[in-house]
Amino acid sequence: MKKIATLALAFGLSATTAFAGGYTAPVVEPEPVVVKQASSSNPAYVIPAVLLAALAIAASDSSDSSSSSTTTTK
Repeated sequence: MKKIATLALAFGLSATTAFAGGYTAPVVEPEPVVVKQASSSNPAYVIPAVLLAALAIAASDSSDSSSSSTTTTK
């Protein structure tokens, strides 16, 4: 009889500790939002702009060298 009373007491105490805290809702943290900022220059425009600038420099160098290379004769 003592064994049954001891088991009943052990089960009774363990059941009360399982529900001692009550239910608490889990706290869900929101994910941080990453905002992409638009860049000031589009990389698709950079390469053609550099090529056009190089072409303009090459064209101006070739025209300057032909006009400045004049020979004077006596």
